[in-house]
Amino acid sequence: MRISSTACALLLSSTATSAFTFVNNNVLPTNVKSSQSGSALSMVLESPPTKKKLAKIETLKLNSEHLTNPLKEQMTTEEISVNKDAMQILKYHGSYMQSNREKRGKVKDFQFMLRLKQPAGELPAHLYRLLDDLSANYGQGDLRATTRQCFQIHGVMKGNLKTVVSSIMNIGSSTVGACGDVSRNVMTTPAPFNTPEYVYAREWSKVFAHLFRPMTPAFSEIWLDGEKAATVETWGEEVKSYNIDENMKYDNGRGIILDDPVEPLYGDRYLPRKFKIGVTVPGDNSLDLYTNDIGCVVICNDKGELEGFNVMVGGGMGRTHNKENTFPRAADHLGFVPKDDMMEVMKSILASQRDHGNRDVRANARMKYLVHTLGIDNFRALVESYFGKPIQPWRDMEEWKYSDWLGWWDQGDGKLFYGLHVDNGRVKDEGDFRLKSALRALVDKYNLDMVISPTQSLIIKDINPEDKEGVEALLKDHGLKSLEEVDPLARLAMACPALPLCGLAQTEAERRMPSYLERVRALLNKMNIADEEILMRMTGCPNGCARPYMAELAFVGDGPNSYQIWLGGSPVLTRTAWPYVAKMKDENLEDTLEPILAFFIESRQSFEQFGDFCHRVGQEAIEKYSASYVLGSVKA
Repeated sequence: MRISSTACALLLSSTATSAFTFVNNNVLPTNVKSSQSGSALSMVLESPPTKKKLAKIETLKLNSEHLTNPLKEQMTTEEISVNKDAMQILKYHGSYMQSNREKRGKVKDFQFMLRLKQPAGELPAHLYRLLDDLSANYGQGDLRATTRQCFQIHGVMKGNLKTVVSSIMNIGSSTVGACGDVSRNVMTTPAPFNTPEYVYAREWSKVFAHLFRPMTPAFSEIWLDGEKAATVETWGEEVKSYNIDENMKYDNGRGIILDDPVEPLYGDRYLPRKFKIGVTVPGDNSLDLYTNDIGCVVICNDKGELEGFNVMVGGGMGRTHNKENTFPRAADHLGFVPKDDMMEVMKSILASQRDHGNRDVRANARMKYLVHTLGIDNFRALVESYFGKPIQPWRDMEEWKYSDWLGWWDQGDGKLFYGLHVDNGRVKDEGDFRLKSALRALVDKYNLDMVISPTQSLIIKDINPEDKEGVEALLKDHGLKSLEEVDPLARLAMACPALPLCGLAQTEAERRMPSYLERVRALLNKMNIADEEILMRMTGCPNGCARPYMAELAFVGDGPNSYQIWLGGSPVLTRTAWPYVAKMKDENLEDTLEPILAFFIESRQSFEQFGDFCHRVGQEAIEKYSASYVLGSVKA
């Protein structure tokens, strides 16, 4: 498929699906001409009647010379900040420029947040040592585990940014593509079991990460003065037997590979928006698989041999308040793909979004809107037009379950792993609570590798059984609670960083969530339902970094000390919630939730969980019950 330089952007309207027609079971835009040579189909996009002006961000990417300018020049100035254009390009290098919004003054205290790329969430002992040192010497002294299984360092000054980035690159890690309109950190189930399915999930996460890595030399030019990193990226080395570069550049003649000598998959404008991938095994939805642009499920035969993957597409969380054409979306099932075809199908999906995603309206640029507009059958046909073969039907699997993998577990290879709860992912030392020092002591004493979990906690793996007591004692000596002492509500909860550093935050999240958990706990106790475990999430804005729209109960910031309430997400994270209250002031939390919980007490089915109850009865029934409810009148 040959695509002109003018991308085919879909209009998100009721008539958008009419922009595509079918030719020989392939889906084509109506302004695409088809020609056949035997059974082959070629697709040529006609130029539009009038040449559209590119969106500003698209022009910036085009003129950046593959993510080099104006960042390269801006990093050499004496200013403590970079200009707005360089700030956008810097995201592709893994960093956001921030300022503390609580500090008053005409001069902003610009600083930089740096996000790592850690496919499968893997955190080797030597990398933790480095990050511990870098955050202490050049950051604000702590680390933060994200909801996509990687660490962030906050508070880095511009003059230190090159030292920090180069140190990370030279140890075999990276920040490349941790942000920006490219494939982001590839997630997987964090459980380090030594079974074939789990091994394949980790391995293929790294395959996809390496397959979709940006190829531009801008990263080495800016951070390493044009030299190669002292150590190649660890995950790339681990999957080199897959011949990923060869598979990346393979051209089937159907339009996947672009005429760009630097970026054969991304081109000079990269993707319309961020692109997220997750990989897991049947039954294990510990990573919110349905929130990804592409979700992959390892399918093995009875002998434990990899046969292929069930693939889903079109998930995503971000939305904008008061814009109904933006919304969270759970992914649709695309079908089954044999292992030998997997890289080519992944390239075909990426090319579908690259060429047909909406580059005009950034709020509608994620692939979820393309899938939603076309419908899954038409989107599948679009992917097949790049791939050249039909996608097989989705294979039946066991039902999904959710686990945070905390506590002690047998890895299956004679060793143990321990899931350590971390409140909202913040790794710090504060008074008697010394989590950051505890992790450093663990890696120094036992040389233990870790995995960052999708729920911002940490999995400490490869523990010798004889070291179990020593590990427990070390954690206790550093003021860390045992798992039995952690409130189940806190285990299930997540919150984004929000204020004071996030420029998009409309209110608090990470700093407020602990008090909301305490208040909800008190309410559950008062109503005699203390044993209920409700999955709650909080964000300071509607962008959805903590995946609130999948939660049973979510608080989405919409102004100072004000939140939207979302209800009805699945306890196993397979459907989105729905908005219940448009604006709830902080002081009204208990009065808002008590009627819902009372209705739950009186009308739930046997063993029905809170999110399933809300989904079953729906918004109208909850509103009707709440309107006549008398506070304090119902207890279990």
